[in-house]
Amino acid sequence: MSAASNLALRLATAGVSVPVILGLLFFAPPWAFYLLVLGAALVGVHELFAMTHPKDRISQALGVLVSLAASLTVYLGPDDSRSLLALLVAVPVSGPILTLARLRPVETAALRACAMGFAPLFVVVPLTLLAVLREKLGQVGSGAVLLALGLGWFTDTGAYFAGRFLGRHKLYEAVSPNKTVEGALGGLASSVFWAVLASQTYLRGTLPLAHTVPLGLVAGALGQAGDLGESLVKRSMGVKDSGALVPGHGGVLDRVDALLVTAVVVFLYAQWAWDGRVGCSLAK
Repeated sequence: MSAASNLALRLATAGVSVPVILGLLFFAPPWAFYLLVLGAALVGVHELFAMTHPKDRISQALGVLVSLAASLTVYLGPDDSRSLLALLVAVPVSGPILTLARLRPVETAALRACAMGFAPLFVVVPLTLLAVLREKLGQVGSGAVLLALGLGWFTDTGAYFAGRFLGRHKLYEAVSPNKTVEGALGGLASSVFWAVLASQTYLRGTLPLAHTVPLGLVAGALGQAGDLGESLVKRSMGVKDSGALVPGHGGVLDRVDALLVTAVVVFLYAQWAWDGRVGCSLAK
């Protein structure tokens, strides 16, 4: 597929999906947005298990079930420290235990055990935090979620166009041959732009302008690191795309790799930097 055709397909897909996401985020009840997040998270984690556990549908199903339990625990009890601590202990331990029941081939058992205990925390929990923000912070939460989404999308889009038109120097060729330093800088600039725009529009009076540059830089840099991290997994598995569900974009995991990190950044920002300043504490 040519670059122009691929871009057109990406834009068409975005034109359909973005209104649906925004509609559920701002106009539907919080549980409806959570169902959207949960569906995307489970598809994404299944794509990861399909790479680490190829042709082992039973292990893939077990991984998805563990991920479902992890998501429900976080969404239903975000203020329950005992449940969250149990989750952080139980999920990693489940990896080697479940792999004992699906041992062969033993040469890849360590990889599969680590993936089983890691994937739910890496893919599902960060996306679930978006639904927690929406649930706990009301309309401010919807804005916080949009901030996280925009930081991920703008970073990815800015890096794509800057790399395509200005890219000359490879960023991390061993992991992702097409990414460039110029693209990374474009992603950072776009991330900061989105944070400033949010501060002056739908989060005006909630997101201080002084916070936007550091927030945009941190989210943009770590979001691109998340993208590279997912590329590292795919390259090590000999896979180009995590799936083919999203036309022009590959799999769900390919589309949320940066969002996995920006969701965590915004959640932590809302938990700590907003707390006690603008009435946006999650601890209600």
